[in-house]
Amino acid sequence: MATRELEVAVRERAGATILDLVGDIDAAADGALQRAYDAAAGRGGSVVLNFSRTEYINSTGIALIVGLLAQARARGARITACGLSEHYREIFEITRLADFMTIADTENGALGGAEGGHHA
Repeated sequence: MATRELEVAVRERAGATILDLVGDIDAAADGALQRAYDAAAGRGGSVVLNFSRTEYINSTGIALIVGLLAQARARGARITACGLSEHYREIFEITRLADFMTIADTENGALGGAEGGHHA
């Protein structure tokens, strides 16, 4: 399987910072993910990890996400995930990541819209 190096676009919407994750989340994603999270943390408010354009997350990628959750918890910030495939949503539940973040179906749901958001 050819890997796609992670690219992260950082944008603001409705008072939250959205991190659009494009590519694979694995060991090579560490730098890009951390830089994007640092930029988001500097803005304050909640952070939404948009996984809608992520096709592959391995165990190292899960560990990177756990690291972001720990950083967010230390500063009292909230992280929400959206756009996870059913497969990765299930993995987030099995690994208990879902216990530490809200998982929404869509970006609107992650931002508190009427549909799509629930805590697993």
